[in-house]
Amino acid sequence: MQWEQLWLQYNEIKNYQDKEYFSILYQMDDGYLICNAVEEMTRAAKEMFARSLVVTKIVDSKKKGIILQITSDTGLGEEGYAITKEGNHLVVSAYSQKGILYGVFHLIRQAKQKEPLTTPSRNIPANKHRMLNHWDDFNGDIERGYSGKSFFFANGKIIVDERIVDYARLLASIGINEIVINNVNVRGRAGELITSEHFLKLKEMAEIFEGYGVKLFLSINFAATIEIGGLQTADPLAWEVQNWWQERAKIIYDNVPNFGGFLVKADSEGRPGPFTYGRSHADGANMLAAALKPYEGIVIWRCFVYNCKQDWRDTVTDRARAAYDNFIPFDGQFADNVVLQIKNGPMDFQVREPISPLFGALRHTNQFLEVQIAQEYTGQQIDVCYLLPMWKEVLKTRTYCQEKEDTVADIITGRTFGNANGCKEYGIAAVTNTGNDKNWTGHDLAAANLYGFGRLAWDLNLNSEDIAKEWITLTFGADELVQEVVLEILMMSWEAYENYTSPLGIGWMVNPSHHYGPNVDGYEYDVWGTYHRANHAAIGVDRSSRGTGQAQQYLGENAKLYDNIETCPEELLLFFHRVPYTYQLKSGKTLIQHIYDTHFTGVKQVEQMIKRWDSLQGKIDAKSHRRVQERFMRQLENSRNWRDQVNTYFYRKTLIADEKGRKIYE
Repeated sequence: MQWEQLWLQYNEIKNYQDKEYFSILYQMDDGYLICNAVEEMTRAAKEMFARSLVVTKIVDSKKKGIILQITSDTGLGEEGYAITKEGNHLVVSAYSQKGILYGVFHLIRQAKQKEPLTTPSRNIPANKHRMLNHWDDFNGDIERGYSGKSFFFANGKIIVDERIVDYARLLASIGINEIVINNVNVRGRAGELITSEHFLKLKEMAEIFEGYGVKLFLSINFAATIEIGGLQTADPLAWEVQNWWQERAKIIYDNVPNFGGFLVKADSEGRPGPFTYGRSHADGANMLAAALKPYEGIVIWRCFVYNCKQDWRDTVTDRARAAYDNFIPFDGQFADNVVLQIKNGPMDFQVREPISPLFGALRHTNQFLEVQIAQEYTGQQIDVCYLLPMWKEVLKTRTYCQEKEDTVADIITGRTFGNANGCKEYGIAAVTNTGNDKNWTGHDLAAANLYGFGRLAWDLNLNSEDIAKEWITLTFGADELVQEVVLEILMMSWEAYENYTSPLGIGWMVNPSHHYGPNVDGYEYDVWGTYHRANHAAIGVDRSSRGTGQAQQYLGENAKLYDNIETCPEELLLFFHRVPYTYQLKSGKTLIQHIYDTHFTGVKQVEQMIKRWDSLQGKIDAKSHRRVQERFMRQLENSRNWRDQVNTYFYRKTLIADEKGRKIYE
């Protein structure tokens, strides 16, 4: 096979106490998803235990086996499952076929880790929507893709092959239930995906995904009425526009019955939207929602909207304010099948940001959390950066919108506003990191982020270390040294990346456009509004009540915390405050010394990771080991460039020497 199986490689397992259960499978119900579950169990039994799985509906009470059965237990919901031991049998029960499929993958995951299968389990996903956003272009490129070309598109054609089946298996194994296959920046012929030319292939692909519990969505061009519809306008309040979208939705669902809906990037970074016609985001989203409503489709409307033509001399306009300023006035005005998709922070997937102030402030609107698995600003799958600890920090952050159940995790699961305010569509989405590279994610260790996102989206209570351990065992096996070393590398990688890149929440400082490698002033005089405003005396953007006021977009204790330089968390200090280089941090160091120290430390951490990885030679697959070694060499060069350029930049600005006398270029 030309591509790898990641955590679904079923290598031989010896001396496993529960292997006898993989002898007989009692399939009590039929259906497309159940058949795929049976096929997966058959494959696992053969490859892990060299057993030819017997599949039957006739239960033999004397022989160990696994029973798959649909139950009337509505408490499990549409996707939950229960695993119990009844006599000689393990019983996987679920209210739906989806639950059976997820339960089978649970058993296989347990077996690969040599965990006992007989431990009772009842699993219900925390999030209703667990979505991947692909930024794949119709020509086969991937915007912000760091692992090859698209496996969905090539030369303006849709690809449907065995790789799509394996991808669906991978997604189902970690509980992903929705996918957007094309870029949110819908340009050129990509807008034609919703035309009859492509319905046959889309239906074929949607059916494959549906067989693994994954619903297909498309990104659309808000101006499709002009681009492909022959109209002169895309005004959402114009009857001809509304009528065109209603007819288009009917055609789509007639041809792709299990279609999920639309993802929309509008009035952002040059994309068309309702602003052109003096209309609001609610006007635009609700028009599309009305078209999808008869088919139970949803509109996912991204909140990444800001004025990207900002003058660097303007110290009042603040990009970090934009999402809040654009969407809070319309809270409660969106249709019940519209979801606002909100990035984890107010800027753009930086290595360190506060949460978006929309979380907690939006009380009457469906909402998704959006994170980025693709490491656009965190190393681009060249530098290892395990993102689960970052996401866990976001999820556990309190918003102070009420006394209890006010964290981001509470909000995106519907616990906070779902019942009282009638909002019903909640969940989490991620910009994914997959491409057609043999190992799917470019950097072998980057697969931990894809796996981890799925597991976390299903169960927000899982911790990042346990998820990492699970992924390591499933991917590399149970060798103790391998587990120890890879876990150490993953768990230190986010801190290391932050240390050698941009300090204390300031972000950016990257090369414009491609966003890899240091360029301290790369965006400083640009139109994109990502300034650090460093001079010889101070650095940082004053977002306190004395500055842009962005800190006051937060609620209660957070507004007080961020507004005061003395109480602001130091990891976000330069995000919210303009700080002199001589300012003393809680560690006793000055700000400038902290910058020097962290950048030297970050390089040392990379060197430590390389040394630890080298110790695994001969312990894991040679191709995988070599690929990671090559990436580490590039990461080491990148970290040194960051260290030297950042430290030199600030030394030249301040003429304050490093207290430890290390090499800084003058």
